[in-house]
Amino acid sequence: MLKAAFIFVAPAADSQIHRAVVATPAVELTVVGVSNYQAAVTAARELSGQGIAAIELCGGFGSEGVAAIKQAVNGKAVVGVVRFDNHPGLEGKSGDDLFQRQA
Repeated sequence: MLKAAFIFVAPAADSQIHRAVVATPAVELTVVGVSNYQAAVTAARELSGQGIAAIELCGGFGSEGVAAIKQAVNGKAVVGVVRFDNHPGLEGKSGDDLFQRQA
C-alpha cells in the first residue's frame, strides 16, 4: 500500500488539528493543513518519518517552498506539486511571496 500525503497551506491552519486520512485498498492519503512554510517543513519531516513515501504540495507553495520541503525530507519521500503562480486562496500571491520572508 502506498502511504502518501497532501500538504496544503491556508491562513490559520494547524497541522495537528487540520488533518485527515483517506484510506483505499491501494493508497492511504494523509491530508495536512499548515499556515506557513515553517509549519510545512515540520509536518513533512514528521510525515516522512512515519513512512509516507510521497508528498504532494498544494499550489500555494512556490518554488522556494517546494525546495524547502524537498530538503526537509532528505530523500525519505518524493515531493510533487500542484502549481499556481498566484494562488486564489492566498490573496492571489505565491507562498514564496508570503512565507519566505518570514523564515
